[in-house]
Amino acid sequence: MRMNLIPLLVVIFTLLTTACTPAFKSAETQSITVMTHDSFAISEALVADFEVEHGVKVIFVRGGDAGTTLNQAILTKENPVADVFYGVDNTFLTRAIEETLFLAYDSPLLAQIPAAFKIDPGNFALPVDYGDVCINYDKAYFAAHNLPVPTSLEALIEPQYAGLLVVENPATSSPGLAFLMATIAHFGETGYLEYWHALRENGVAVVSDWETAYYTNFSGSSGRGPQPMVVSYGSSPAAEVLFAETPLVEAPTGSIIGPNTCFRQIEFVGILKNAPNPDLAKTFVDFMLSVPFQEDIPLQMFVFPVNPQANLPPAFLEHVDTPDQPASLPPELIEARRETWINAWIEVVLD
Repeated sequence: MRMNLIPLLVVIFTLLTTACTPAFKSAETQSITVMTHDSFAISEALVADFEVEHGVKVIFVRGGDAGTTLNQAILTKENPVADVFYGVDNTFLTRAIEETLFLAYDSPLLAQIPAAFKIDPGNFALPVDYGDVCINYDKAYFAAHNLPVPTSLEALIEPQYAGLLVVENPATSSPGLAFLMATIAHFGETGYLEYWHALRENGVAVVSDWETAYYTNFSGSSGRGPQPMVVSYGSSPAAEVLFAETPLVEAPTGSIIGPNTCFRQIEFVGILKNAPNPDLAKTFVDFMLSVPFQEDIPLQMFVFPVNPQANLPPAFLEHVDTPDQPASLPPELIEARRETWINAWIEVVLD
């Protein structure tokens, strides 16, 4: 009798095992891919929280600087390698829109964002952060030489500031391009080249990239560079304090923030057209506009959040001066004239 029960028990066990197997198998985790420029950074813990909350794995793909990354996204737009693209700014925005790179998305969190940042009325590109490209100056140099800090673009061509400014080539550098845009916004297309000619006559130094300008030429970062003024970022003084080897009470550098001396860059995020996971992409975009993400931005990428509900860290409140009148140009004008402006600048300044 007991031997006859064995086949029946085997059948029952097999049925139970088969029925229960799906319950013990972990479902395959979904993933979302976010394409960014190389300067993107966010706290790992914040990303991990998002992954746990939504049961998803976030994969970041970095594509170089903003312009190079955008070109990659355009070349692969029919079969995108990502779901979300972050990092196109207002100097390249029109190109992304004209290439129909993004899907429109009216995120519910857009209601919290000031209108000044929402420069794409179609909501194809949603604002995430902003920063000002300004001229930083070495406080110690100006104090030691009893020299007033210039407060305008015009002042930079005065003889007393001869040879004291280093800028980046706008053909190879994002801050260099932003500063060129500031001069065009201030002097107009008919006057900016004359201004740059005057800067050249006054001994402006030109280098290819921000790293060289800031860490080699600028005296305020190393104390050894020949120029006490550099085209950099309005948040650079806060970075000097936060990363100082010896604790500092005051930033050793400051920013010139007179009218039109700084150019405001706004960075956007968009859902790539033909994205493999558009619904997850919307969730991630909402995440980027939410307060936790926005509050993480300043100390990760040293830019400002666009969501005014996000609190700023003390270093930004104490050591960053924000311009009341930053320079700006219509994105469509930048797209139409950017290469012409750069080529004309090269002829005047470098040739």
